[in-house]
Amino acid sequence: MASSHLLCNTFPFQTSCNLSSKSNTSSFKPRGSFSFCQKVQFRRTPVVKATRKQVELVYDPDEKLNKLADEVDKQAPLSRLTLFSPCKVNVFLRITSKREDGYHDLASLFHVISLGDVIKFSLSPSKSIDRLSTNVSGVPLTEDNLIIKALNLYRKKTGTDNFFWIHLDKKVPTGAGLGGGSSNAATALWAANQFSGCLATEKELQEWSSEIGSDIPFFFSHGAAYCTGRGEIVQDIPSPVPSGIPMVLMKPPQACSTAEVYKRFQLDKTSQADPLTLLEKISMNGISQDVCINDL
Repeated sequence: MASSHLLCNTFPFQTSCNLSSKSNTSSFKPRGSFSFCQKVQFRRTPVVKATRKQVELVYDPDEKLNKLADEVDKQAPLSRLTLFSPCKVNVFLRITSKREDGYHDLASLFHVISLGDVIKFSLSPSKSIDRLSTNVSGVPLTEDNLIIKALNLYRKKTGTDNFFWIHLDKKVPTGAGLGGGSSNAATALWAANQFSGCLATEKELQEWSSEIGSDIPFFFSHGAAYCTGRGEIVQDIPSPVPSGIPMVLMKPPQACSTAEVYKRFQLDKTSQADPLTLLEKISMNGISQDVCINDL
């Protein structure tokens, strides 16, 4: 069980592209109570016991990556960046039809919350491979990971050749429907754009992101959005709740594959509630139990 808070207009990225100075961490400020420039220490302190004394061995990948990034290009305006990657909840989720391409059409109100991951990016001297590490087991570190897919997509779209060391400090549970992987992908796209001098607009990043995941475009919104299509059609709306409203997340130990959930989904057993009516009720009266409908 995890405790979190709803955020209003919390946007994981800011439109400013000022890269005039090199920094250990990002100086960007989000529209909410979190800051991307918070210092994150990736530190493990294993202790090795000897017969006569204790020897402390300190492994600090954060410091190591900073030193390596500085050596990549001493003239680079930006060599490393640390970003917060928030997850989201579905205030309501209606599945309206099955498409000919095998996907389902949905109508949902997405909202970011204050639970999220922290991702550190550092420029790599490699011109052929990204290297990803994480603090948890079971997360793919190859091209199956949406972070790597996002970086490959950015290079394909822009022709840039930056590759990265990435460390993912994972807090969002996987297989929980919270969009943690999608948020990581959006964060990676935004980071790659910063390292390249903002070659793309955020609108372009949002459009490109739908090629690798249906939920990813939402994370370029202002934090609350009515999403339709596969989820890639994003309409920003005012947040329906005040900032700081507490909420409780309960995640059982089992994980659910999104593909498997949709494979077993039965359209004839869904709610018949009109999603636009739900959205209108929320806009007028706020969130209540009767509008929190989830067809999955």
